[in-house]
Amino acid sequence: MSTYVYGIAASSHPALPEGMGGVGDPPSPVRILKEGELAAIVSDAPEDLRPKRRDLLAHQNVLSEAGAAACVLPMRFGSVAPDDESVTGVLAERVEHYKERLQALDGRVEYNIKANHVEEAVLHRVMAERAEIRSLAEANRQAGGGSYEDKLRLGEMVAAAVKDKEAEDATVLQEALEPAAEAVSVGPESTGWLANVSFLVDRASAENFLAAVEQARKDMPHLEVRVNGPLPPYSFVEPGPTEPAGTAVGGAGTGAG
Repeated sequence: MSTYVYGIAASSHPALPEGMGGVGDPPSPVRILKEGELAAIVSDAPEDLRPKRRDLLAHQNVLSEAGAAACVLPMRFGSVAPDDESVTGVLAERVEHYKERLQALDGRVEYNIKANHVEEAVLHRVMAERAEIRSLAEANRQAGGGSYEDKLRLGEMVAAAVKDKEAEDATVLQEALEPAAEAVSVGPESTGWLANVSFLVDRASAENFLAAVEQARKDMPHLEVRVNGPLPPYSFVEPGPTEPAGTAVGGAGTGAG
């Protein structure tokens, strides 16, 4: 049977709660595979694994329990190897890499920040900052709305200005939060978000990072800023344990996705 991988830890990692269940219906018992100085937190993989809510939550719960005891390198949902031997083989092959990552991420958590414009607020800001847009809007108003061509031109100018503002605000927001974080990982562009950025933060100083987020909200009231965290540092663990052999199953990322 194939093996589902939740995360990588040191072989000295404390034992998990007895009877812990993972993905699958019924939940597969979670166990630890040890290989030298490393260990993998695994279970049997269900044959019909899909990113269902029940299994996504089970994946997160295992990582939360394991991460509360000691540092764990979290794997994305859907990391599957052909068998236990494949997992321990990769641990042996990449021992130095995983040891370095465990040391680097010890005591760290991830906060994912997503931001979008508040439509009315950003339109007011664009109008205030762009004299040419104000002039055309006023000319159209005085002309009873303006011609079709003038209306179209105004719409295109506003759309272009908002797009420029999206890029500008994404940079400003990231630069405002970077000093309170140890590392930054920019996520893939996703529809509806002008910023999708993950920050690696020392757990002990997380309040400083959250204070920086609140200050950014005050400084940029035309932004809607959403915070997801603290999370296991998904965005700062690369590559996953099954990836060198090409055995990972693509799945929806948990937590910061």
